[in-house]
Amino acid sequence: MEFLNGTVPTHDLTYNDVFMVPSRSGVTSRMDVDLSTPDGVGTTLPIVVANMTAVAGRRMAETVARRGGIAVLPQDIPLPEVRKTIERVKAAHTVYETPIVIERTAPVAQLLSVMNKRAHHAAVVVEAGQPVGLVTESDTEEVDRFASVADVMKEPRLVLEDGVDLREAFDQLEDVGLALAPVVAGGLLRGVVTRTGLLRSAIYRPAVDSDGQLVVGAAVGINGDVPGKAAELLAAGADVLVVDTAHGHQDKMIDALPQVVAARDEHEARTGHRVPVVAGNIVARAGVEDLVEAGADVLKVGVGPGAMCTTRMMTGVGRPQFSAVLECAEAARDLGAHVWADGGVKYPRDVALALAAGAASVMVGSWFAGTLESPGDLRRDVDGRLYKESFGMASARAVRNRTRELSAFERARSALFEEGISSGRMFLDPQRPGVEDVLDQIISGVRSAFTYAGASTIGEFRGRAIVGIQGAAGYDEGRPRHTSW
Repeated sequence: MEFLNGTVPTHDLTYNDVFMVPSRSGVTSRMDVDLSTPDGVGTTLPIVVANMTAVAGRRMAETVARRGGIAVLPQDIPLPEVRKTIERVKAAHTVYETPIVIERTAPVAQLLSVMNKRAHHAAVVVEAGQPVGLVTESDTEEVDRFASVADVMKEPRLVLEDGVDLREAFDQLEDVGLALAPVVAGGLLRGVVTRTGLLRSAIYRPAVDSDGQLVVGAAVGINGDVPGKAAELLAAGADVLVVDTAHGHQDKMIDALPQVVAARDEHEARTGHRVPVVAGNIVARAGVEDLVEAGADVLKVGVGPGAMCTTRMMTGVGRPQFSAVLECAEAARDLGAHVWADGGVKYPRDVALALAAGAASVMVGSWFAGTLESPGDLRRDVDGRLYKESFGMASARAVRNRTRELSAFERARSALFEEGISSGRMFLDPQRPGVEDVLDQIISGVRSAFTYAGASTIGEFRGRAIVGIQGAAGYDEGRPRHTSW
């Protein structure tokens, strides 16, 4: 990346402070862009779901990996639950969506409690593992909540066989006017497909491990039995380990990181599978140098830019994210490492600019919290708008989760020092309620940015991007108006 006209910025920059200048381009189509990441993680999209309890869970991890990204499970989740989550993600199909399954004798109230867990908003009624009925949201309208599923289900009009050609499946759905159909293998339910999902499968490539299973990451903190937990996560099948703390450039991190790397190396010697180790958060060259020396393959960059983070207002500590990524990426490149830009992205442009600054991937948190796949319960406000609650990982709620095994006194003492917002409402966009809808929006913008730069890969984009500096008026000029002025 270079600055327009060789301008050297005299102050640190946020994403809002910069813009990208179009260059002569031979890349004529967004479909000619390959967004595979250079960090060795195996993702085909430069998107990482942040390890936040309100964002990264099983449904999120599975769905994002199916489209090419990866989710990092938070360190607060108990190990038995992490194992179960990784196991279920690995068992998920790389093309077929995981169905919502229910029995015909279940009450409609039970069905409605799970219907919003998946973007396809339909449930498959099963008997002995075979699909015998389908129920959509419209089938439950004005139905007594104590009625049984058998009263509202409909016999499937189309059942597809495992291995069906994606185009053929799409055409069959079109021919019968259906949005969804179950897929069976040997008569047993294997998954479901939707018309939109089939189109996405023709555009995106899933992020898979060496066994062809979906990838998922897991975070470990710097306190307690760090090497023991790292070994447990590796044994459970985690494809990336993220050694995570708010202040990554500290002695405790530099002590913990080699222990995680040693556990990783032992796992690699035993299995032949190398798992990248990510560490952070940092915002400056010195942090990169120390953490790479301690064994990190990837550095997580960002202090204070997240929507749920009050660190900068509470402490004055942090750094504008574009400049932090730019400096850290340059330092990491000199040392053979990579960076993930963590936080501060609100629009697709911000993701593109983070990649231009040198990030291998971009971590997204609150943006994904307000989607159907995030772990929180779906709620309605007084105006009927759907939302989910999100919270920062240094908030009172997160601190309670992280310190639940401490004594009452120690928990109470820790609670005095939370920094992140304890709770915030992340409203679902009615036009883009699912994480895949948001991914479509992000990736569409990023692919277009690549064509403007004349780049077909992340490496080319980083080398060809020309970035200028703008004021608030310049940023505002680029914003669309939804009403006349």
